[in-house]
Amino acid sequence: MKMQSNHDSPFIMLATLFSVLVLSSSQDFDFFYLVQEWPGSHCDTEQGCCYPTTGKPASDFGIHGLWPNYNDGSYPSNCNSSNSFDASKISDLISRMQLEWPTLSCPSKDGLKFWGHEWKKHGTCAESILDQHAYFETTLKLKNKINLLHALEGAGIQPNGQMYSLESITSAIQVASGYTPRIQCNNDTSGNSQLHEISLCVDSMAADFIECPVLPNGRSCGSSIEFPSF
Repeated sequence: MKMQSNHDSPFIMLATLFSVLVLSSSQDFDFFYLVQEWPGSHCDTEQGCCYPTTGKPASDFGIHGLWPNYNDGSYPSNCNSSNSFDASKISDLISRMQLEWPTLSCPSKDGLKFWGHEWKKHGTCAESILDQHAYFETTLKLKNKINLLHALEGAGIQPNGQMYSLESITSAIQVASGYTPRIQCNNDTSGNSQLHEISLCVDSMAADFIECPVLPNGRSCGSSIEFPSF
């Protein structure tokens, strides 16, 4: 049997080291936030909302985005202006995105501008592991791994305009998912604090959920918050 020459080993080691260095330099982030928002809270503000051109979204949490972040709480953004959003690359995902990643901005839109913004600001910073199609498809898959609305309803927390403790909302998501969420609020037309966004963390390969290295900054909630209907 022919034995491999020992002289090959340094070259193999150097090639491996080079590959690791290239990967680490191109993947310049530590983890992702998967951020989902409650449409009723988006709409029940002084600014209001507009339903997308496809009609009123389902009464469910919708995706806001999948955002690369650093362990110190900062984040990269707008990493590659030359890699612009191209809707033709995700044509097979459009119908799912209209359901699960709807836009609520005014005037009514088809979602392309919203998704393009998310790709430009956040997706281009993860393109070392996710091309454009994979970025959106992976985000959809992650959303469906943990059903936030079912987790809350299973704990008796309904989108009915009632007030619930922040602790009970946090606990319901933690029990269902196994991970600590970040709950963010906005104010309704009467000035009451209401459940707006829920963020969970995802590993740097966008493969699965992890405990957050740091919870995102954002609009804080009171001890008792409203869960509006939609």
